[in-house]
Amino acid sequence: MVTVERSLTRTGLDVFLAEGHPELSGRRVGLITNPTGVDRRLRSAADLLHESDMVDLVALFGPEHGVRGAAQAGEKVEATTDPRTGLPVHSLYGDDLHPTSDMLGGLDALIFDIQDVGVRYATYISTMAHAQEAAAAAGLPFVVFDRPNPITGVSVEGNVLDPAFASFVGVHPIPIRHGMTAGELARLFAAEHGWPEPLVVGMQGWR
Repeated sequence: MVTVERSLTRTGLDVFLAEGHPELSGRRVGLITNPTGVDRRLRSAADLLHESDMVDLVALFGPEHGVRGAAQAGEKVEATTDPRTGLPVHSLYGDDLHPTSDMLGGLDALIFDIQDVGVRYATYISTMAHAQEAAAAAGLPFVVFDRPNPITGVSVEGNVLDPAFASFVGVHPIPIRHGMTAGELARLFAAEHGWPEPLVVGMQGWR
């Protein structure tokens, strides 16, 4: 009989909840997330951080489909109040694709926790890049709770975007299948745009 060794991958969210981070302790934070931002027991990052005393979660930011996934593809996401936490939800898929200075007011840090799909034209990485740019302009630390690339961090395929054709479904000159995690992309964007280095809460067990 063959014995298969199984290893557990812990996402950045799971690592943060288990270990915390001194740069975030007690900070007033905003969270960009959606239904993919869950821990290993499929509990929402929004709910977990709201209940935690490790940070003071004061605002949520909704990408395409919204924080709770209620909006259809391409449907405008409205600013609202989250029914579970009572927190304000700012839309990043409506009139504004970048967080505005009013949205970021009163925050000490901005956190991104969304499971990317591993291809350039998905809008979540575009939302991350816009939020990272806005955080840099506001002097706010930008934090990524990292997650695996579901189509692996090994293969890189497809054409590289011509910057002349950059759009919300292609914000940076990377291949279609980029082979990176959100945290790795955030570091790349920072290096190539001159933004501050993001704080990436890394995974454990990811290869």
